[in-house]
Amino acid sequence: MSITIYVVSAVLVFILSGILAMAGLGAAFLFVPLFYYLGVPLAEATPTALLLNVVSLLFATINYWRGKLINWRVGLPVLVAAVILSPVGARLTKYVDKTALLTMFAAFLVFAGVMMLFYKAKKRESELSRPVEIGAGVGVGTAAGFLGGLLGVGGGNFILPVLNWLGLDAKVAAGTTALVVVFSSLSGFLGHATMSGLDPWFVGIMAVMAAAGSIVGSQLMKTKISSTQLKKVIGVLLFLIAAKMIFDLVK
Repeated sequence: MSITIYVVSAVLVFILSGILAMAGLGAAFLFVPLFYYLGVPLAEATPTALLLNVVSLLFATINYWRGKLINWRVGLPVLVAAVILSPVGARLTKYVDKTALLTMFAAFLVFAGVMMLFYKAKKRESELSRPVEIGAGVGVGTAAGFLGGLLGVGGGNFILPVLNWLGLDAKVAAGTTALVVVFSSLSGFLGHATMSGLDPWFVGIMAVMAAAGSIVGSQLMKTKISSTQLKKVIGVLLFLIAAKMIFDLVK
């Protein structure tokens, strides 16, 4: 690969990793087409993008954990259910009308974006009980893992708004989602490739830039951005993700 590909990819990976890390979302869905358009073979672009998700959100998750922005009682059930159900969804992909599912998923993201931007949730007078937290976590993880595996788009886009609707603060919802996406992305990476099939220099440089961008983005979210501002950022991101899905469907 040329120096130009390395430089352009590094800059964009840094920026996109930082922006998406603020919402606890991985940027693999953007990295795959980005790398492919820049000349990286698709067979290499997909696992590289998933690996960058793992690297960037791992650093973001550590930052959010230190800032006490992870709800472990909800996050762990979501994580376990998502990792278990993701392979099930992936195996059923060939039997399902993917166009119809992507259309519905894009519609859900538009709805979630509207809710993030315009709906003001009432603050809960009391925290959810532990059984409710665990049950909700398993339910969200099951749906997100299955849909993520089925569509190959990752479950973070589904998990984040649902956690917010459950009453979690926007920052805690983002931190908890980041925790889950680290492991779901790792599962997806292991299912696509091994390190022996990737360009070690390209992967290494992109991993460093993804980590750097994630650290900057998560630190900004933790210290400089309010929950209200973060909800607006997330709402816009969900609209952009939905727009990309619709573009992929009609092109």
